[in-house]
Amino acid sequence: MAGMDGRRPSICPTLLYADAKAAIRQLTEAFGFTELSVYEGEDGSVLHAELVQGNGVVMLGSKGRGGPFDEAMRGAGPCGVYVVVDDVDAHHQRAVEHGAEILMPPTDQDYGSRDYMARDDEGNIWSFGTYAPEAAA
Repeated sequence: MAGMDGRRPSICPTLLYADAKAAIRQLTEAFGFTELSVYEGEDGSVLHAELVQGNGVVMLGSKGRGGPFDEAMRGAGPCGVYVVVDDVDAHHQRAVEHGAEILMPPTDQDYGSRDYMARDDEGNIWSFGTYAPEAAA
């Protein structure tokens, strides 16, 4: 599941968290992401982090550090991210074991995917499933 397969992702969701260190813990422990890099400021805030899942990357950092992105995201609500996983039921079980808030248990969809949905500790919605759109080369 984790690890880049030699391709660079062309889309990287970017989120800001009030407690980015806790978000990194939850995303790695409950949702199976792998830390690629984490850069901290002198005050311990997360300046930038990259977490890997399959051939995708999510970037995140601490809210309130200033700068154009922080300003643009001020007051932004939660976002939703869909992540492709091989074994939805095992992934869901791991999330449950780590206390993740499950919004929808593993469910077979009409379009052929099996998905579940969870909320992270700061309100972002994470969907995990087998649907993998084919991207043009």
